[in-house]
Amino acid sequence: YLRLGSGELKSGGFRRESILADALEALIGAIYLDAGMEAARERVLAWLTTEFDSLTLVDTNKDPKTRLQEFLQSRACDLPRYEVVDIQGEPHCRTFFVECEINLLNEKSRGQGVSRRIAEQVAAAAALIALGVENGHE
Repeated sequence: YLRLGSGELKSGGFRRESILADALEALIGAIYLDAGMEAARERVLAWLTTEFDSLTLVDTNKDPKTRLQEFLQSRACDLPRYEVVDIQGEPHCRTFFVECEINLLNEKSRGQGVSRRIAEQVAAAAALIALGVENGHE
């Protein structure tokens, strides 16, 4: 149980992740101080092993173009080059076709979307899959 003051209860503090995270951090710290590092480690692993197992190395908060650029930069590779190769449709409902070229791949990846930006994101996602960095199921 976590005891909260009446003000926190009224303002919904029991739902705020920051308060719950602070309480968990304090509990882990108390275990560490009372029983040592190994006991704290064992307790954290017991609580969070299933969470750790479900983590992915892909930062899904970042868009595919950013993830591709960071992947390439981490390997000292040239940045991707995007080229609009076709635009179809009426001015009010266009479809953009983009190719993404990177030196690590023999073929250009392709994307399409209702804007150039979206088409570039789709092409970058295809490049990440072709590189084996992502599996396309994120």
